[in-house]
Amino acid sequence: MKKLISILSPCYNEEGNIEILYGKVKDIFAQLPQYSYEHIFIDNASTDKTVEILKCLATQDKNLKIIVNTRNFGVARSHFHGMRETYGDAVISLCADLQDPPELIPQLLKKWEDGYKIVCAIRSKREENFMLFSLRKLFYRILAKFSETEQIQNFFGFGLYDKAFMDIIRSYEDSYPYFRGFITETGLNRTELTYTQTKRSSGKSKHNFYILYDIAISGFVNHSKLLLRLASFIGFGVALLSLLISLVYLVLKLIWWHTFIAGTAPMVIGLFFFSSVQLFFIGIIGEYVGAIHTQVRKRPLVVEKERINFSKENAKS
Repeated sequence: MKKLISILSPCYNEEGNIEILYGKVKDIFAQLPQYSYEHIFIDNASTDKTVEILKCLATQDKNLKIIVNTRNFGVARSHFHGMRETYGDAVISLCADLQDPPELIPQLLKKWEDGYKIVCAIRSKREENFMLFSLRKLFYRILAKFSETEQIQNFFGFGLYDKAFMDIIRSYEDSYPYFRGFITETGLNRTELTYTQTKRSSGKSKHNFYILYDIAISGFVNHSKLLLRLASFIGFGVALLSLLISLVYLVLKLIWWHTFIAGTAPMVIGLFFFSSVQLFFIGIIGEYVGAIHTQVRKRPLVVEKERINFSKENAKS
């Protein structure tokens, strides 16, 4: 019996890319007759012709399956929900923007057949603004250094996941998951492949500054207490510095009692400095409280509008 490979492609307003991606995946599996496959697109309520194109393709190919969300639930929630709705012997996460090369699929499968449960595709280079690429690398290095679990640098989800890993993932009840962090938490054996990510051939990136910030903070909140502990350390350090400055001013005043005038500038500067430190760490604490609030509400990852080409037993999540 052929092994079933599930390809998951999250998409949002990718009308210029999805048909090309679908064709590439189909051609690749035509050269891999030892496998059967399904290509699942989970659409985050696109406002262009993405869903229309997918439906047209789905009428001609039952291997193409579609999940359409009622609204845009964000890339993290939509992707995680899609992963949990795949039931192949192995799952390959492949974004619809064509920046992650489908041509790596045979190599991913080869590593899987060698016995690895997880095969991570690592970006060795990225054709983008040098400053942005450097900031990304810096962030993931910091997260890897201070995380309570191992973090894989320059890994963004593109890779292959064995059914054993997916069974574990389905047991996770997380309303706002940080999927990349789950890889090392499971402890399953893994390996890596490197590739160069290319520029978009069509459309615009949906990852604006807010989304990138949200992902970054989610990584820290889920896998590190660094920011909370940093608040304690800086608070202690600032308190000690304040005490030393106060002692210096006291000594200077005692020595030059009639001539030494402190003025209001140090007081105003100190007031604004301490206020900014307090506000900064109140915001950090707020991020952790917000993460707790998200979890305790236990809302569904997404709400589906419709499914296409799914069998009856998988018609609903």
